[in-house]
Amino acid sequence: MVGMDPKQRTIVDLAAVRAGRVPRPRDARTPKPEPRLLRQVYGEVLRDERRDQDRSLDDVARAVGMSKQYLSEVERGRKEPSSEILRSVCAALDLPMEQLLARGIRRMTAHRTLRAAPGRGIELCAA
Repeated sequence: MVGMDPKQRTIVDLAAVRAGRVPRPRDARTPKPEPRLLRQVYGEVLRDERRDQDRSLDDVARAVGMSKQYLSEVERGRKEPSSEILRSVCAALDLPMEQLLARGIRRMTAHRTLRAAPGRGIELCAA
């Protein structure tokens, strides 16, 4: 359950407060985490789809015509695949490109939180 602390004008997780798990306030000097890159999000989607189909890296890499090392790097978000490579991997997984894009958008927006804005009520912002 979520409530609002009127003194600090912030959103509070009431269940966490009751359980004694109150998060520490973020220090202004603490850097915010870097936003995830698109290649990381797409890599996660492709890896999850491959695993859901119980297929190995080697199996999908052979179907695409690339090395399994390169496919592994794409799935881990370390390589920036071209649109042609993404299309080929999606085809090997029988995953429409539209689904890859839609799942990527959902993952990128899943970590959004509410916060109180002075004088404006509550606004949605990225975590």
